[in-house]
Amino acid sequence: MNVHDLLKHNVTFSHGITKAYLADISDDELLVRAVPGSNHLAWQLGHLIASERSLMTSVGGTMPDLPEGFAEKHGKENIASDDPSDFLSKDEYFQLMGQMHEAAMAVIDGVDEAGLDAPGPEQMRDFFPTVGSVLFMAGGHEMMHAGQIAAIRRKLGKPIVM
Repeated sequence: MNVHDLLKHNVTFSHGITKAYLADISDDELLVRAVPGSNHLAWQLGHLIASERSLMTSVGGTMPDLPEGFAEKHGKENIASDDPSDFLSKDEYFQLMGQMHEAAMAVIDGVDEAGLDAPGPEQMRDFFPTVGSVLFMAGGHEMMHAGQIAAIRRKLGKPIVM
């Protein structure tokens, strides 16, 4: 296994956890919040999709376009929205996640070994000093949200997954 395999495994593993945690969640349950002021599932899914796109493009990768207004509806300004019309169905989120995941794998494959040590984007460099650390964060970010998703699962009385 090489570093590219590890980076892809990190992103793929995190993506698989998210999908497993959401497998038995209904579209209506996407708007459930663990506690008041926390992010509901629909917002988190959109945020993860937009963030993966942003991380990959920040290091020069090519990613699919998002639907018109998608990033704004899943941005910090819209965290408090509980309006179902602002959000998508689980199937629509999963479709976009799949497209971003496939494209992210291509971005990782497209960075040569030396490119992984190149400086990360200036606005992220304090946390992610290299391109490789940005690519690693794609999986780490999704795993951080998995903890929030697990709390919502418990609130909904869903069984423990994994």
